[in-house]
Amino acid sequence: MDELQLIAERTGSVPLAESGALGPARARLMAEIAAAETENVVPLRNRRRWAWTGAGALGLAAAITAVVALAPVEQVGLEPPAAAADPVTVLRNAAAAALKSPATPPRPDQFLYTKTKDPEGERESWYSADGTRDGVIKMADGSLLPLPGCRDGKAQVYKGDEPLKGLTEPCEPTVRDRRDLPVDADAVFAYLNAHHSGEDGDYNAMGKDIQELASGYYLSPATRAALFEAAAKVPRLRVLETAHDAAGRPGVGITWPLKPSDGPDAEPMVIVFAADTFLYLGTNSTAVTASGVVDRVGQRP
Repeated sequence: MDELQLIAERTGSVPLAESGALGPARARLMAEIAAAETENVVPLRNRRRWAWTGAGALGLAAAITAVVALAPVEQVGLEPPAAAADPVTVLRNAAAAALKSPATPPRPDQFLYTKTKDPEGERESWYSADGTRDGVIKMADGSLLPLPGCRDGKAQVYKGDEPLKGLTEPCEPTVRDRRDLPVDADAVFAYLNAHHSGEDGDYNAMGKDIQELASGYYLSPATRAALFEAAAKVPRLRVLETAHDAAGRPGVGITWPLKPSDGPDAEPMVIVFAADTFLYLGTNSTAVTASGVVDRVGQRP
């Protein structure tokens, strides 16, 4: 097969990548070219420039395909290799994956179920969607941590897992159904800056806020996508080409920059996405292994 025809067939339907993603791919292309020249050495008098055949042509076509196939997943349905991806590309692909996820909004009387794994073991949580019903967290050791609902500005006080009769405290409902959040990345980024934990400019703390929203709240697909696109606006993000969540599942990781005041032992949080689908897995400290909407405490999706 003619080499140019082969290349055209491999790349004709694939859009060009963004310029920022071309550096690593260009290096791989040049490596393929060098390998092809080495594997197909013939006497100089019989050799023409760019005259590769067989495996050399296939290698060149694959290399050029790798260069042009770095367009975002939402454009071509393909995921770039983690080694060639930059943080913005990873988070944009995560946003595209989130946008395609099914919408399962809870009713006010339902619960958001989440199963997570961390170094201490597995735990299950049932959070009231509107914050007024009593939820619970089942800890790794089997003990129960009550999550009292907030009704009429009052919540039951517990000692351990036992309610103290007649004793309440002031409260505001913690609403776990956050369909009120914007669906625009700029607006979500503004929300994160206005409601951040930690100090101004503490982007590692912002990463924890993003993880909390992604793991412990119901977000519409559009809001979840905007959350990951907003995360891409954080400066000095880094990609970990090989990362694992707390359940040991492999993926591609994004780390947030630490503050200058953080000590030498401080470790940045790593948010992990599946390398093939870019679906959110959790972090290096807490993995989300199951989630869904249920009708009552104790029920599982």
